[in-house]
Amino acid sequence: MQTNTTSPYSSLVAVGDSFTEGMSDLLPDGTYRGWADLLAGRMAAHAPGFRYANLAVRGKLIAQIVEEQVAVAAAMGADVITLVGGLNDTLRPKCDMGRVRALLTEAVERLAPSCRQLVLMRSPGRQGPVLERFRPRMEELFACVDDLAARHGAVVVDLYGAPSLGDPRLWDVDRLHLTPEGHRRVAEAVWQTLGYDPEDTEWHTPMPASLPPGWLTRRVADARFARQHLLPWIGRRLTGRSSGDGLPPKRPDLLPYEGPLA
Repeated sequence: MQTNTTSPYSSLVAVGDSFTEGMSDLLPDGTYRGWADLLAGRMAAHAPGFRYANLAVRGKLIAQIVEEQVAVAAAMGADVITLVGGLNDTLRPKCDMGRVRALLTEAVERLAPSCRQLVLMRSPGRQGPVLERFRPRMEELFACVDDLAARHGAVVVDLYGAPSLGDPRLWDVDRLHLTPEGHRRVAEAVWQTLGYDPEDTEWHTPMPASLPPGWLTRRVADARFARQHLLPWIGRRLTGRSSGDGLPPKRPDLLPYEGPLA
């Protein structure tokens, strides 16, 4: 891995779904920041005139990412492109993993030649019954990511294998998206994978142990989760809707980065 503090990358395009959009790193104005914005800010500090685009939209499946984002990203000619997709597919009741692998392959084959460095990820997984239920699909997806990276010169950020990111305390109340601290750790992981000098060498280290919440606290949290997040999510699945329907890309143009999006 080369260090890029003397020869920095000058542009970044992020492609993906809610994970890359930045949910649930909520800002006071109601928008989301997230790891990609944090990463762009760090990279910009090493490269005057640094440009950044974020095409991610929450809820997108890999087919939608390929159709709506990949060609746009490839045409931008950025130094670095990050691609994270397919996990939403694995969480659906019915999932054709062969089609997911084929679409991810198409995305990588189109993006890798268009940039200096393509970044792929093994997405983080929250500890709990949901992860266990979908673990075989997720690991099949990640095996495909590893294979594609080896064949196309991409780098892989292994968030799935990081003990810290499985901790429920780093996940929002919806149990699907990382907290601001979780996003900070992801930004650090990508930063180091790109060859920059570490700012936090312990991003992957588990958080200090704490007493688990009591039975009543857990039941109240479970009821809140079901009412505010699980039931609406099931409703969208049954009606074929997505949380990202009608939403534009987060940052659709490759423009100069003008400071924190906070």
